[in-house]
Amino acid sequence: MGRKPPSPFTSTGVFGVMLLVGVGLLIHGLRGETAPQPSAAQAFTAPVPGPAVSHGPAVPPLLAVPPAARAAKTPPGSRQRSVPVRLRIPAIRVDTPVMNLALGKNGVLEVPPVDKAQIAGWYSRGPAPGEVGAAVVAGHVDTPTGRAVFYRLGALTKGSAIQVTRLDGRTAHFSVDAVEVYSKHSFPSKKVYASTTVPQLRVITCGGGYTKKTGYLGNLVVYATLKRMS
Repeated sequence: MGRKPPSPFTSTGVFGVMLLVGVGLLIHGLRGETAPQPSAAQAFTAPVPGPAVSHGPAVPPLLAVPPAARAAKTPPGSRQRSVPVRLRIPAIRVDTPVMNLALGKNGVLEVPPVDKAQIAGWYSRGPAPGEVGAAVVAGHVDTPTGRAVFYRLGALTKGSAIQVTRLDGRTAHFSVDAVEVYSKHSFPSKKVYASTTVPQLRVITCGGGYTKKTGYLGNLVVYATLKRMS
């Protein structure tokens, strides 16, 4: 990857710790090309669906996790847990395997390696897609050599379909509620990572504009809610 760049994504965390979000997801822009960004019309116009009830363990890449939040617990009434194995987002032509992401020794979440930039990662100690709670999927937007799996994530619109195939053979069908971009200085951790009373999905990559000096200026988050299982 060449010289190590600065960590461009930081925000004040809901747990009172520093969030280091997106390092490794994006390091360089693509020869002046910038990934699509959502319009204001794709943001929430009402409270996030599925009221947050507590702070869950789901976290993005390189988010420091406090010890009390590191063990995921399945909420009562959850759908049966099963590992996600494939993610499809037809509107932006994403069809990718899903790898598990775990916490490293330093207490932050690992990210997909750069040589697997076309693969999405799921935080395996948080809720699984289809379970009650906010399952978290993250991936690269680009690398120094080309576009990555979530390059066009910002082009999604409300109502777009996201399909997650699970190891048990079932598919969780989600519908996009909103697509929002946050600066590195104002990442709303409570809004993004809090547990929910219904099965939801968060898909995260980098966004918010790009500068050569600092990299991408923030993070792009897709919020989606489960509509059905098949």
